[in-house]
Amino acid sequence: MDAFPDIPLEAWRPTKNTLHLYCQIVGKIRLAMHPRMNHWWHVPLYVTPRGLSTRTIPYAGGNFEIEFDFHDHQLVIKTSDGKVEDFALYDGLTVADFYNSLFLNLSKLGIEPNIKPLPYEAPSTTPFADDTENGSYDKEHVERFHQTLVTVDRILNEFRGRFCGKSTPVHMFWHSFDLALTRFSGRRVTPRDGAGMVEREAYSHEVISFGFWFGDDKVPAPAFYAYAAPEPAGLADEPLSPAAAKWADSNGAHLALLMYEDARNSADPHGAVLEFLESAYHAGAKLANWDVGDFHA
Repeated sequence: MDAFPDIPLEAWRPTKNTLHLYCQIVGKIRLAMHPRMNHWWHVPLYVTPRGLSTRTIPYAGGNFEIEFDFHDHQLVIKTSDGKVEDFALYDGLTVADFYNSLFLNLSKLGIEPNIKPLPYEAPSTTPFADDTENGSYDKEHVERFHQTLVTVDRILNEFRGRFCGKSTPVHMFWHSFDLALTRFSGRRVTPRDGAGMVEREAYSHEVISFGFWFGDDKVPAPAFYAYAAPEPAGLADEPLSPAAAKWADSNGAHLALLMYEDARNSADPHGAVLEFLESAYHAGAKLANWDVGDFHA
């Protein structure tokens, strides 16, 4: 399969919205049951060779894992005592169906999560158990989605390995449906006035973040991005590379953007993305006075 498959947003938006909501349900189970970690590291999902996983979550009977298998198109739950439950993912499986099937199968294994059954910053506000509108599952586009995740995960992990300081894992935040990586300078910062609980924990320290999303109403096409928080003065005046990369306004701040199609159609897509990530990092690190040499592997 093409490492950078064609995946225009409008071609699979209904499936993307449904999959986003499926992931929110699974992600909220991880949030509810995994021990708390700094900067919400206990919340995301992770790319696997077959799909997306919660990784290991403790429960009264030991450990369990929930994995989306986008090759066989099923949701699989495994426990540390060898038990397995699964159900098929298919076109017409509504969010309500998915929610009910998942909790029924968890109950069979003696796992009883307690989550807030409402979407969070998602394409629907309908409670999961009542959502019979979102039920699109186009297998071809789901497979393209997974292949794109595999490619981006590989690039972000290569980029992560160049940094010696504190860094997040490469992980998928299910609320915004993006694959992300964050580097830390080590300096604590004062959260902005009005910051909520989520923001205060996520940005308690100075960071430069990088990632990829599949498009949304604001940026209606897949793109690689980067930003610094807090943003140093003059950031948007710094050069980015390759030439197709640009700075964009975002809620009073700035995002570095490299559109997926520009990377995909370049002579060396993998190299173009790494070049973009490096240029965005050095732009933020220079202006925020990070010790770039000390942090470089």
